[in-house]
Amino acid sequence: MLHIIGIIISLFLSVLLFTKKGKSTADLVLAFWLFLISFHLFTYYLLVTGKFSEIPYLLGIEIAFPFIHGPFLYLYTALLTKKTIKLNFVFHFIPTISVYVVLSKFFLLSVAEKVIVYKNQGAGYTTILKIIHFAVMPSGILYIVLSLFLLKEHRKIISNQLSYLEKINLSWLSKPMIGMGVIWLSVLFGTDMTTFACVDLFILYIGYFGVKQVGIFTNKIEDQIKHNGEITFPIKYQRSAIGEALLSEIHLELLKLMDQKKLFKDPELSLNGVAKQLNIHSNSLSQVINTLENKNFYDYINELRINEFKTIVIFPENQKFTLLSLAYEVGFNSKTSFNRNFKKITGLSPTAYLKNQKIQLQATI
Repeated sequence: MLHIIGIIISLFLSVLLFTKKGKSTADLVLAFWLFLISFHLFTYYLLVTGKFSEIPYLLGIEIAFPFIHGPFLYLYTALLTKKTIKLNFVFHFIPTISVYVVLSKFFLLSVAEKVIVYKNQGAGYTTILKIIHFAVMPSGILYIVLSLFLLKEHRKIISNQLSYLEKINLSWLSKPMIGMGVIWLSVLFGTDMTTFACVDLFILYIGYFGVKQVGIFTNKIEDQIKHNGEITFPIKYQRSAIGEALLSEIHLELLKLMDQKKLFKDPELSLNGVAKQLNIHSNSLSQVINTLENKNFYDYINELRINEFKTIVIFPENQKFTLLSLAYEVGFNSKTSFNRNFKKITGLSPTAYLKNQKIQLQATI
């Protein structure tokens, strides 16, 4: 039952993406990948139910399919993170093509002969099939590592340019990557049944998460990125581009600007936005923050927000407001972001911090 659900959901999600308005190249890649997963699951269903003889023309096609999932994950991640793939993408499908070339003799067999081979557990091709089976594992792990690297670089880039990451940091993508890692481990240590059960759960996760939270199947991610048209990929600067005197001068202007205008209260503040206020290039501002504050832009702005929160939370007139409303006041756009940054900077939760402050105040009275 789970297997049939996986086939239906993957096919449904594929159609949903193909018919999505304003779809991006990444959407098309994911749609095609989901279609291939659905087809892969369907061929496995034919095998486990013994119905492969009813559609014998599909026999053998599924053998190379495990090699396509890694490249598709990598391509999808590269498109979402705006990374240019250095090698021609056809290069990544060489293992898939090689499998079909090696099995060309099988594909030249008659339909009846193919059915006999399958009924006899791959008789005549067992050695080749074992080699293919064990080659899948390193291929899958390699592409997961490459994809995680792209994700890490993406987070680093946007942390240097934006004061908010929740909607565009692609953290949700790391979970499907981990899921694929579990699938590859199942390929090596489990059975076909456990492997495809993991694939089914993987599809259910993408469907649930995409519809419920991320907006993979809507334009939420794309709209968010387009809304901030200032984002550039990537930031590059030479540390020697600005002298120490100019660095200090810009830094003083930055501190003055933040103290007087409190730009950090803008929940969608960007590096380019602050650079325009200072009338300097964003790369120069990034160098100032990284060098003199020893932080990226994201951490710098959120520390200012936390410090402002710590200042206003003790005002008597603010006692009637909730902590979350005060967090929004200083520039945070979500409870999760506020709590995470507060604990990162102070080592305490907001509630524990206030409790500690009250104890200290009572001790001084």
